[in-house]
Amino acid sequence: MLRRRPLARMAVRTTVVAGTAAAVGAHAANRRAENAYQEAPAAPAPPAPPAPAAAAPDPIAQLTQLAALKDSGALTQAEFDTQKARILG
Repeated sequence: MLRRRPLARMAVRTTVVAGTAAAVGAHAANRRAENAYQEAPAAPAPPAPPAPAAAAPDPIAQLTQLAALKDSGALTQAEFDTQKARILG
């Protein structure tokens, strides 16, 4: 009967050690996963869509719009002349 106790103690000790090792291993695996998640670089932002090619503005439409602004009183004659010279260039 005395011989059985040391075997029982050894079995219990082995179970406890194995359980502790499994718990420590799981904890270490969780820490590695957290570190990998934190150290992972952020995904790069998607590239901006290309700007549409600027079409050449229609000078006649611009002059018509300027004339309407001058007639409504939004532009003075001097401002109209300055913008007209810029458009006709």
